Amino acid sequence: MEAVAEEQNDLERRGSETSQSIKPRWRSLFAFTTRPHLLPLFLAIILSISSGVVSPVQSYLLGKVFDCFTSFGAGKYGGPELVKNVSKFALGVTILGVASGILHAGYFGFWLVFGELQAKAARDNLFGSMLEKDMEWYDMRKDGVEALIQRLQTQIRELQMGTSQPLGFALQSTVTALSALGLAMYTAWDLTLITIATIPFAALALGWISSRMQPSIEAQAKELNTASKFANNAFQAIDVVKCFNGQDFETWQYAKAIKRAAKKYLIQAKANALQIGFVRFITLSMFVQGFWYGSHIVITGKKQPGQVLTAFWSCLSALQAVEQILPQILVLEKARAAGATLQAILTQMDKRHRIIMTGQLTPEFCEGDIEVRNVSFRYPSRPDEPALKHASFFFPAGETTFVIGTSGSGKSTLGNLLMRFYEPASGELFIDGNPLQTLDIAWLRNNITLVQQQSVLFNETIFKNIAFARRDWENVGRDEVKRSIETACLQNTVHELPKGVDTVVGTGGNAMSGGQRQRIAIARANLRDTPILILDEATSALDHISKGIVMEAIREWRRGKTTIIITHDLSQIADDEFAYILDKGVVVQEGYRSALEKGKVGPLVGPRRPSVTFPTAKRLPKLSGEIRKPSVVSMSSVSASASTLSVSSHDSLDIQYHPRAQSVFVPGIFSLAKESPELNRRSYFEPFVSPAATGAFAMHRMSGVPDIFTRPLNPSPQPKEGRSRLSGWPLMPRREQREQDLGDWSLLNELHMQTPEAGRKSSEKRTSQLSKAYSETIPLKKTRRPSEDALDQGDGPHRIAPIKKILLTVWPTLTWKHRPLLIAGFFFAAVHAAGTPVFSFVFAKLLATFFQPANREREALKWSLSILAVGTGDALANFFMHYLLEACGQAWVDNLRIESMKRIIDQPRTWFDKDKNSVSKLTECLDRNAEEMRNLLGRFAGFMFVVVVMLLMALIWSLVVCWKLTLVGLAAAPFIYTVTRLYQAISGKWEGRSNDAGTTAASIFTETFSNIRTVRALTLEGYLHEKYLKATQKAFGVGLRRSAYSGTFYGISDSGIAFATALIFYYGATVAASRAFTVQNIITVFSMLLFSIASANSILAFIPQINSSCATATRLLRLANLPHKSSHEHAGHVRLPALGTISFNDVNFTYPSRPLGPVLNSLNLRLSPHTSTALVGASGSGKSTITSLLLGLYPPTSGTLTFDSLEITALHTPSLRSLIAVVPQTPQIFATTIALNIAYAMPERSSLASRVNIEKAAEVAGIHTFISSLPRGYNTLIGEGGTGLSGGQAQRIAIARAVARKPMLMVLDEATSALDGESARGIRELVRRLRSEGVGVLMVTHDRDMMRVCEEVVVVRDGRVEERGGFDELLLRRGGELRRLLGLGG
Repeated sequence: MEAVAEEQNDLERRGSETSQSIKPRWRSLFAFTTRPHLLPLFLAIILSISSGVVSPVQSYLLGKVFDCFTSFGAGKYGGPELVKNVSKFALGVTILGVASGILHAGYFGFWLVFGELQAKAARDNLFGSMLEKDMEWYDMRKDGVEALIQRLQTQIRELQMGTSQPLGFALQSTVTALSALGLAMYTAWDLTLITIATIPFAALALGWISSRMQPSIEAQAKELNTASKFANNAFQAIDVVKCFNGQDFETWQYAKAIKRAAKKYLIQAKANALQIGFVRFITLSMFVQGFWYGSHIVITGKKQPGQVLTAFWSCLSALQAVEQILPQILVLEKARAAGATLQAILTQMDKRHRIIMTGQLTPEFCEGDIEVRNVSFRYPSRPDEPALKHASFFFPAGETTFVIGTSGSGKSTLGNLLMRFYEPASGELFIDGNPLQTLDIAWLRNNITLVQQQSVLFNETIFKNIAFARRDWENVGRDEVKRSIETACLQNTVHELPKGVDTVVGTGGNAMSGGQRQRIAIARANLRDTPILILDEATSALDHISKGIVMEAIREWRRGKTTIIITHDLSQIADDEFAYILDKGVVVQEGYRSALEKGKVGPLVGPRRPSVTFPTAKRLPKLSGEIRKPSVVSMSSVSASASTLSVSSHDSLDIQYHPRAQSVFVPGIFSLAKESPELNRRSYFEPFVSPAATGAFAMHRMSGVPDIFTRPLNPSPQPKEGRSRLSGWPLMPRREQREQDLGDWSLLNELHMQTPEAGRKSSEKRTSQLSKAYSETIPLKKTRRPSEDALDQGDGPHRIAPIKKILLTVWPTLTWKHRPLLIAGFFFAAVHAAGTPVFSFVFAKLLATFFQPANREREALKWSLSILAVGTGDALANFFMHYLLEACGQAWVDNLRIESMKRIIDQPRTWFDKDKNSVSKLTECLDRNAEEMRNLLGRFAGFMFVVVVMLLMALIWSLVVCWKLTLVGLAAAPFIYTVTRLYQAISGKWEGRSNDAGTTAASIFTETFSNIRTVRALTLEGYLHEKYLKATQKAFGVGLRRSAYSGTFYGISDSGIAFATALIFYYGATVAASRAFTVQNIITVFSMLLFSIASANSILAFIPQINSSCATATRLLRLANLPHKSSHEHAGHVRLPALGTISFNDVNFTYPSRPLGPVLNSLNLRLSPHTSTALVGASGSGKSTITSLLLGLYPPTSGTLTFDSLEITALHTPSLRSLIAVVPQTPQIFATTIALNIAYAMPERSSLASRVNIEKAAEVAGIHTFISSLPRGYNTLIGEGGTGLSGGQAQRIAIARAVARKPMLMVLDEATSALDGESARGIRELVRRLRSEGVGVLMVTHDRDMMRVCEEVVVVRDGRVEERGGFDELLLRRGGELRRLLGLGG
């Protein structure tokens, strides 16, 4: 298994690679800019440039103010003159503050508008372009469509964030730097050149560091894509995850992908921290040469002190502007990478991936004649396996034609080609004599309806889902829908619903049973009523009588219209109906049923039966006189096809026919025992039994439960003694070993490198601390076990948690490995914070040298070197602060992601039925929301901490130096605080609304492209496109209001700082004039307060990003704070060594999310775990619900469910599930290798996960030969982004997964619905084998032969047992329910 896992990891990495190397450039930020965007962009740029000039003007005024104070200090003029001159410049600062507020409000708001425009353009263009992609493009997505959709949403958000305020700040800071340097050059060009002499070298170094970041950004995106794929698959297949105890496995593999992504991000964090520290050092170190030379030119009389200060302050402003850009660099880098990726997806619209729209022909009528002439085709995801080989068909207008064949024989491919989802590799298709490629594709799909087995419903009402059949669905009347509902025999179901046809079916139609979904799809097809109808296993989930009624209704409705029915059920074919038989993409037989029955070989030869068996080894002769004239098959193609079929094999896809032989179970394919006599002597199960066990399992052995896995394959019974001697091997490993094999992943131990006990205690402690820290934000009920409805706190109106409460979760979430790093990060933040007041003090000393009478140069050099020392320490502190906090932020978010993943999949099944917990929303929260949340600690928390510490130190120092001036400066604090808090509140409110609107648009995007085949088949592109455009327009409107409010209050907040500065200048002059304090003390306070205020002011720019991060953090913390081990699944602790009698006692059950009323009504049912039982009933009667309760997916609403007299609530659910294996009606395939799909959730050390066991299980399921024929065999990647499988192949993988676990009870829920007759016969043999060995089988089925093979049949009606007994017994019972279901009358 290690080799398999290694190859899986390799496949994951290779699968994430894009087909082309994307080289992000800065123009990628404007990839979606169009002409209408130019005006807001132009205004944003103009206002940014104008606001960027404010800082140099302020530097000029500061220089003038300093000149006044130095002149006063040198005794050139007195106090009144000082106050007069400073007041003039303070007034200028006030006017500048007003202008600055207006300019900042404008540029901030317009940049937000521009970001919204980019996001809307990206969303709209992607939606429109993906609607034009052909199905090949979707098939070739390496990580699958679902994962791609989530990454696209994340990248749209990254582009929006980058092109809004961060881009504006970068531009403004660039203008500030350039204009400040210009002012400095104008004031003292020689001093300026000497001061900035090191900047060119610094720029080269910064550019090189920046270039190192981009590869890690791309690598991180790929790993996050893989993590999203894992999460998406787990949530979609939550039933399988729970039934197979895969919770820890899913968390484990998700955690691995997250950890790999974290390593890539830390590379970016280190590079960004290095840039920030480097610029900080350059900024402060320039004082050494600058002030040394400045003192020289003042002493020599070349410049006045004010001129030197203006020049130097301008250089400092320029460097500080560059420094302010650096925190935005990572955001901008991600934005340009996102822009480049999104643009690359759009530019992939070449001829190979665009829907070929060359056809312009739109005939006035469609008669319905279809001819398929010598067509060959291979799916893009399976290039080595032909789906059709030189196949020819003719479907005459007005007739019903059947297409039958084994799973994977190419039946469904026919429908895909006729719908033009794909283009054939060779051959031609015609409709009414017109080549398919010449027909307008919209006309084509409006004249053909395809109803597939997995009926897709949209999250709308039943009425709207049916009305979608018509392009003018808004004009569809209720009477029309009612008639279609009656045709699909859906009227009773609709009548029972409280809201009738206005009932919302839920995401994916999860509020309906499988049969109900199929009937809604048939009703939709009826309303559509196109000239051509293709039914692809469209009634497979219906019971026998419902299927018969629906088929008769379809025949009546489709009389005189072209109908193609793809099915495994031969009972549906009438004598006068034509059938094609396919095998491996080749038409091996065709003719009317009445004629085919007269042949020597073939599936229709012999007594009629509801299942199909197929001939193999040679091509069957076509019946002369029965071939439809337009059907042309050349002799060369027949010969070629025959040669390909002449080799006998045991591939389950081969067509095998044995008209009289009694079949016996054989590995690889369910065929004749006499063909493999060796297998009569040895059981398949022998090679993978475990060593003898004792203890609890020995007791189980003594209980008389037979040992299936060691019994030889022989139809005659074996004596117990012989069986015991043959097996000193147990049926399964003992309970402890089995639980270890099937679920002990020790996840927390591996993640945190602790002993099992220490890991468990540490995890529980951190979890309790996290809940405690966060409980004030989203209250938890800790005093009692919550009910199922209470398991989802944080509902209702979306409330954003304050940043303080969010950050309180950091410490309990981090492990002890990262907690010291967090302390160190804030220690270095404190050092960095102290750097500014210390720098201000030294800077004041440096300024004082200008009016010292002696030793001016020596003092200037001394204090310049002191600043160099401060700069070195500050730069190092800056680097370690940013890197350590980013590392801790990443660890914080990763632990929350993993905790969220663990808690999500631990939630009861009903939790997933709620719309707010849809797969797309959960995946988005773990992906995009977590990425934004990290900024709170990595970028913002340290910055805010620095500002607070800096302000405190500056205030204390200032109070000591000049308390009067400091107190006056503090007088402005209430105003500034009030305005800032108001700005934060307004921004947070609109940020939350904007996020909610974006999430709504994203859900439509996901629903559309997750169901793209159905969308195209129903030509719903226009409706969904319009719906999406409305959603994006609404999101844009919310964004515009957000921009207006945020921009206005940002401008007001910015002005407040300027007003405070003017006040400090004026009162400083007043204090200096009174000579209560020295000029040096006043300049020291000036420096400290102004530097501190400037640093505090810079926080304003981050408030929108902080609010956005808080909004996303609230969502993720809701998931991380979900109740853990609080549902009914964790109520019990008794571990059963074996299954006892299963009893349903007066059980009532209602699905909380389904408004259908009670599904089970006072159900009383006893099941033996050692017998085979068929559960039979009409669709929606509660059969699958019984199996769901049996597996603990839902608790009974009332009544009791017991195992060996123990209530299920007292049992340890994982142990119970380890004794049962389930094959669901809809097979769930995970995006991994075939081997790991079969060995799902089994640790590598488990003997059940060995390659031998996997291959043997595949042989039992009849899929081994097919797997072996694939180039990579069992290491072939399947599922999302992997090799495509037919429905039958996927079903057999699911059967192999169940068999590999060696259960005591196997639950088969319509397990043969997607299988051909030969494969279904093999499953019947498997059931016989399991029954003979004492392994229980509970089978939900509508198939008569599957009922016959079971020892007992239980008929369920309206949620209760109607009758039970042997199949033959019930079949003879007059007036019995089974006879009614089978259409045999009373």
